[in-house]
Amino acid sequence: MSEAGTIPGVAAVATPPAGGDTPRVASMRHAAQKFEAILLAQVLGTMTQGLGGGDLLGDSQGDAFREMLNEEVAKLISRSGGIGLADAVLREMLKAQEVA
Repeated sequence: MSEAGTIPGVAAVATPPAGGDTPRVASMRHAAQKFEAILLAQVLGTMTQGLGGGDLLGDSQGDAFREMLNEEVAKLISRSGGIGLADAVLREMLKAQEVA
C-alpha cells in the first residue's frame, strides 16, 4: 500500500479529487464512507464481543455503550481515510454511473 491507503498501480481513475466533487459525487462519497463505517462498526463489535466485565454501568448498559463507542470509532476511522473500502466503493459507484 502506498500513501493514503491506495494500492500501487491502481489509480483512482474514476475518483475525482475530494476538493472538486460535484454535489452528486459528494453524496456518493458520503454514502461510501457511511458504508465503510457500518462495516468497521461490525468488525469492531466482533472484536470487542469477548471483552467482558469491568463495565461501570453493568453488563447490558455496558454492552449498549460499547456498541455506541464502536460506531463512533468506526465513523472516525472512515472519515480519517479508513481502510480504503470507501474509495473502492466510490470508484465502483462512479463506474456504474458511467455505464448507465
